[in-house]
Amino acid sequence: MPSGAARVAVDGVDGVGKTTFAGRLAAALRGRGREVVRVSADDFHRPRAERHRRGRESADGFWLDSYDYPVLVRDVLRPLGPGGDRRFRRRAHDLRTDVVQDLVWETAPPDAVLIVDGLFLQRDEVRAFWELTIFLDAPFEVTVPRMAARDGSPPDPAHPSLARYVGGQRLYFAACHPRDRADVLIDHADLSAPRIVRAGRRNP
Repeated sequence: MPSGAARVAVDGVDGVGKTTFAGRLAAALRGRGREVVRVSADDFHRPRAERHRRGRESADGFWLDSYDYPVLVRDVLRPLGPGGDRRFRRRAHDLRTDVVQDLVWETAPPDAVLIVDGLFLQRDEVRAFWELTIFLDAPFEVTVPRMAARDGSPPDPAHPSLARYVGGQRLYFAACHPRDRADVLIDHADLSAPRIVRAGRRNP
């Protein structure tokens, strides 16, 4: 990890354990004396009408319309990057209420590490803004039942109600190859024993 500003993406599918991993990473860095800013891409969704404009069941809609990347770049990634003014906002949208947020600006310490967890973090719109990308890998047969235990959704990846979400994430794999692009690839199928598959390789 560089000694100055660093922006870290914790990428992976729904239910793979991104939030938990990001929390543990933040705790480890703080234990070494680093300041950490935690942000979730889930707080930068587009309004529901935009997310569902291709249809509520559309996998294309989930992949293409879920997140407001220009706002994430403007409010978080650019200001917390090298040469940025360190003024950022943690949230732009409340997914539960579908209300656009207008939070006060915070100022991060100059050497703070930014950790962002979320889906689709290696899309072309944001990929160039990361100093480090981590992809947590596990098959849908593992992650979907985890999500079911958390959210009460069906545990079968082939269930019709999950076609939007599983299909959208497969579109991401096909378009961006996040496993190959990531600097660090971690097998996260067993939450109690994550395994580093690859570390330290930056792909074009």
